Amino acid sequence: MQSPDRLGRSAYRLYLWVWEALDWLYPPRCGGCGSLGWRWCPECQRGVVRLADPVCKRCGQTTTNTLCARCRDDPPPYEAARSWAVYGGAVRKAIHRLKYDGDMSLGDILSRYLISMYKSLGWQVDMIAPVPISPARRAQRGYNQAALLAFPLALGIGVEYTSDALEKVRETPTQVGLDGAQRRQNVAGAFEARPAIVQGKRVLIVDDVMTSGATLETCSQALVEAGACQVYGLTLGRVIGAPGLDTGL
Repeated sequence: MQSPDRLGRSAYRLYLWVWEALDWLYPPRCGGCGSLGWRWCPECQRGVVRLADPVCKRCGQTTTNTLCARCRDDPPPYEAARSWAVYGGAVRKAIHRLKYDGDMSLGDILSRYLISMYKSLGWQVDMIAPVPISPARRAQRGYNQAALLAFPLALGIGVEYTSDALEKVRETPTQVGLDGAQRRQNVAGAFEARPAIVQGKRVLIVDDVMTSGATLETCSQALVEAGACQVYGLTLGRVIGAPGLDTGL
């Protein structure tokens, strides 16, 4: 009988093989620049901008101190959060294609960078959950873009994946154009967590983009109130200089 770890590796290899077969049947175009034959080309990868070190050990925002001013004065409910890249250029285009244009193949290729980042952080989690979207938004879009990143990440690191840990219980207006305080007010009470699933667990929340951190904080608070012992956050992109976003500088 195969061990759970070996079964996980086998499942991830099968997952990768499916996408490779689809690439052979339907040659992809780069999510950043549209180059034929790549889902994410080397040129776009070379243009990725990472958050400059040092970063706040809590929220992951560039800062001159161990903790940024906001995390020092008003600590978030999560243990730590990190983002793979600055949200701009080819990264922004790829996330838009993943989120709005139905290019689900980008979830696989870009999640590989999240896998590498997670392994470098030394975090230990028991389960991975995507930030949920409302039923109305899911019906409109057909999928949750955060789940397309979270599922292969879970397979790649051999951790349980669940789409049921969190639920969005209230429809919220778009966050575009809101400052940090307005974003927090907008999503307050919009998420609930299920104690039967998260009680005593270390949970990693995955999303596509972090702007002010309001969504991650609200989801984390719901998980903590439902009994999760630790919460971490990982996103593909991070908006720099967003309204109300404390850089800690």
